[in-house]
Amino acid sequence: MFIVAENLKGQIVAYVMGKVEEDPDYVKLLGADKYLPWHGHVTCLTVAPQYRQMGLAKTLTARLDQACEQENAWFMDLFVRVSNKTAINMYKGMGYSVYRRVIDYYSDDPTGNGTSEDAFDMRKSLSRDRSQSYIREDGEHHSINPEDIYHP
Repeated sequence: MFIVAENLKGQIVAYVMGKVEEDPDYVKLLGADKYLPWHGHVTCLTVAPQYRQMGLAKTLTARLDQACEQENAWFMDLFVRVSNKTAINMYKGMGYSVYRRVIDYYSDDPTGNGTSEDAFDMRKSLSRDRSQSYIREDGEHHSINPEDIYHP
């Protein structure tokens, strides 16, 4: 799914890209606690700097949420750098919470320091998850390695 926002000139000023996914069937054989069910994933979200603080990110993310609701997904998830406090606070304002910390998830090092950076796996339950079984209160304190993302 790819949703865009355009300015009055028809130029794309913001977009969100996402998908609905689940673990392959063989993971079910490993046990119910290992299986990641049908859920929506925010692959990327960006808003041009001059169009920030206008609610575009919230609007685009809400449209993606609606599309995943129509697909009967259990929850939404996304990954964000732990240093990106602006994005973390924005997502929390949209109902997301930290599910877990992924150690050294980002290895591209935008700071130039030659180090990697952790990510927060943030989630938001959708209406199908009435018991909110795919979120947790203290996710900042649950750490995993990148190779364990799909095998919690």
